[in-house]
Amino acid sequence: MDDKTVALFQDTLKSFAPAPDIKVSQWAEENRVLSKESSSAPGKWRNDTAPYQIEIMDAVNDPEIEDIVVMSCSQIGKNEIINNIIGYYVDIDPCPILLIEPTLELAEDYSKRRLAPLIRDTKALAEKISDAKSRDSNNTILSKSFPGGLLVLVGANSPRGLASKPIQVVIADEIDGFPASAGKEGDPLALSEKRTITFSNRKKIKVSTPTIKGASRIEEEYLKGTREKWKKECPHCGAFVYINIQGVKYQYEKDEHGNYTVWDITFQCPCCFESFNEYTWGNQPGAWIADNPLAKGTRSFHLNAFVSPWWTWEEIIINYLQSKHDADLYKVFTNTVLGISFEDKGEIETEDILLKRRETYEADIPHGVLILTCGVDVQGDRLEYEIVGWGKGEESWGILRGFILSDPELDVTWNKLDEVLERQFSFSNDLSRHIACTFIDSGGHSTSAVYKYCKKKQSQGKFIFAIKGMGGPGYPLVYKVTRTKPDSSKNKKKAKTVNRDKENCVLIILGVDSGKSKIMSSLKIKDKGDGYCHFPDNDDKGYDQVYFKGLISEKIVYIKQKGRTVPQWQKINENARNEPLDMRNYAYAALKLLNVDFNLLEAKHNETLNVQTDKPKKTATGTKKRKAGCVKKGIDI
Repeated sequence: MDDKTVALFQDTLKSFAPAPDIKVSQWAEENRVLSKESSSAPGKWRNDTAPYQIEIMDAVNDPEIEDIVVMSCSQIGKNEIINNIIGYYVDIDPCPILLIEPTLELAEDYSKRRLAPLIRDTKALAEKISDAKSRDSNNTILSKSFPGGLLVLVGANSPRGLASKPIQVVIADEIDGFPASAGKEGDPLALSEKRTITFSNRKKIKVSTPTIKGASRIEEEYLKGTREKWKKECPHCGAFVYINIQGVKYQYEKDEHGNYTVWDITFQCPCCFESFNEYTWGNQPGAWIADNPLAKGTRSFHLNAFVSPWWTWEEIIINYLQSKHDADLYKVFTNTVLGISFEDKGEIETEDILLKRRETYEADIPHGVLILTCGVDVQGDRLEYEIVGWGKGEESWGILRGFILSDPELDVTWNKLDEVLERQFSFSNDLSRHIACTFIDSGGHSTSAVYKYCKKKQSQGKFIFAIKGMGGPGYPLVYKVTRTKPDSSKNKKKAKTVNRDKENCVLIILGVDSGKSKIMSSLKIKDKGDGYCHFPDNDDKGYDQVYFKGLISEKIVYIKQKGRTVPQWQKINENARNEPLDMRNYAYAALKLLNVDFNLLEAKHNETLNVQTDKPKKTATGTKKRKAGCVKKGIDI
């Protein structure tokens, strides 16, 4: 018998032999070498760097456990846990393995940036998997062959990769980023799990940062399992407690540029109410404590940034302060730092809450307003508008809400809108401002009339734009700036004549869901300052009960769409009038388009105020009042 035959026979025997009595964490400590490409501290793997990883990895070795679920923040070591599990199976218990990333491109990227260094720098793996650059066809970017097994990488958007050969171990990475369906084949997670049915010792590892509550795959999987949290032993009372943002105390200040300084950060034990700093808590023993210990077959784990060695508490709190008044930023903070799903209730219980906090304005524009924008909603028999003032930290002031009760198809209607948009609004010191930017809805009634008006105003150098709203999650508020085109028509000559006013008109596409989330988040802020919404109780301003009912007329609901649960904004009831919410959304989007520097605006405003104060009082024949403003990006504000 020649040497090659002997080697093949030995490899075959190995594949049927029981796996050595060694756990994934032990294998990692004995064999893993962290690569410089993926680690800030390359070198030999140490389990005590992040001890919470040990039980997650070793759950793979428990014959009673089929599913391992990790719902966590970012920078917690998820990829290294995956790499250690892959390394263990390649070296110790060879079998067919499937690694799924949200897309094929991400699968290729993982192979190049994560797997290639893992194989290169871990001797036990380098001996079994050839270099992808060699002529060995058994090792490609998306397929790694080794004695007794095969590792395949696929994208969740690739039905072919998800529904072929049987697989013993499925590792699904960032499952909240998976599409609802792999082509026309159905749910990619369900497709991959079907491939494990023939293996009694199958393992399914699901890992992800969560997204939206009610629509998060990883949260759904986490709730099915043991629901374990990594808790720390209190130095005072000995209770194991979950460190979270609610129990953190700190001091902070914010400078004029919006930068935060944080100090005296502690976490208060919810059992004995004693507080200790990050260093003290970090050196305490930790343990996984299950909220649902009777769950069978699934261990599910949750981690947040407070227990990660790669986050500092100072970074976490600064991240929180920077995001808490911005719905989009706070969602990212909730998902990637707290490691939990984001719940946007999207509603204020009653308009009375907002009515009661109205305040009296001493002038058209209160102190603090630095710029004005306007949102216009077009109905079949009228225009509705709201003018909003904005200050630092996107603090807002409702300035004027009104109606133009006239058919939008008539020129006189738009002439009346001119009177509103060209009006000067005054401070109590007689300085004044005009509206910097206006967004007008063109997606409903009188589209051609809106385009005609906006084209005319743009030719005059005015920042007055037609907009169309686009619903659905994931789109930024100012999604796309484009231009209108004539309607398609077989009669090209007629199309050019009838639709000439639609040509070369700037059209802005808005991701309206993003703006609604921001508005609802701001309405819930109770303290004046960043993000707070002011409203006047002056009778002539238009901020009455009807307005506030319209402002809170929608909420988020979750619906099934192509087999996936997705958030959707809907009216609270069929008869609700949502124009006030739309107008505020358009005014906010106009602000985002301008991308103003509030520090620059404030400096210019103060400079103008000083000049005005130094001037002698005007006589009967005196000069005109000076208008407050500055010029930025060609916008006179």
